[in-house]
Amino acid sequence: MKILVKTFVYSLMLLLLTASCEKSLLDEPAFEQDEEDGNLKVSVFEIEKTTFGNLTRAALSDVCTRINFIAYTPDGERVAKVDQEAGDPDFGAASFFLEPGDYQVVVVAHSSNGNPSSTDPTRIRFTNAQGYTDTFFSSRSVTIGKEEVNMSVSLDRISSLCRFQITDDYPAGVAKMRFRYTGGSGAFNGNTGLGSVNSTQTLLLDITSGQKQFDLYTYLHDTTGTIHLTVQALDVDDNDMFKREFDVPMEKNRVTRLSGAYFSGFTTFSVSVSTDWNDERVINF
Repeated sequence: MKILVKTFVYSLMLLLLTASCEKSLLDEPAFEQDEEDGNLKVSVFEIEKTTFGNLTRAALSDVCTRINFIAYTPDGERVAKVDQEAGDPDFGAASFFLEPGDYQVVVVAHSSNGNPSSTDPTRIRFTNAQGYTDTFFSSRSVTIGKEEVNMSVSLDRISSLCRFQITDDYPAGVAKMRFRYTGGSGAFNGNTGLGSVNSTQTLLLDITSGQKQFDLYTYLHDTTGTIHLTVQALDVDDNDMFKREFDVPMEKNRVTRLSGAYFSGFTTFSVSVSTDWNDERVINF
């Protein structure tokens, strides 16, 4: 009987310890810090050369719906984080209280359905479930001493966009479009803003509304790269009806528009670049 009791107690302690560890790994918001009277104050001054002199929340929320402010030590330990959403008070500005020393401050602006994991500064990562969006970024070094530090940051676009456009009509029975692409990254390096993992990114959309344009974002491992894109048309039960594959040339801060008749033959697709970004390349298929 004593052996059974001891075994039960040991198992219970192990279960509680495991649950505690899992919660600490998943519960990133509990780490969040926003100190009104902090000694480091960070604010967004401009995004991709668009200056927000008298910055308003409305103007900033036209570009992104979430902003993450993250502070790391020189050896990569995350010591402070503030996550904001459009509509929050002081959206676009955050305050930290940090011990004297040197830090790296990373600011990420995006419109994903969630915040990226950021415990590792070399792998700031979004997931397929959250979705990938236009992303703007800044990484700055700062030294904290006795005096308060005010930092205004300029965010640069680090994403690349493949805009897939179907020019012909959907055949009967097509209910969804699935996009799967490799060659880019769903995570980026907080030092460089370049892609830092090899990802398989996916997007599945219901097209009963007749949607024909689809935006596929990624972070390239360099300023240029190629993604391998598989596009599938599915019925309501996710069975394949049509499938085509493309190798798409991409550039950082550039839109590649891939456009053509997807269903009615293997014609040439076209590529283009948006004036809202650096440039637009058009590829006809």
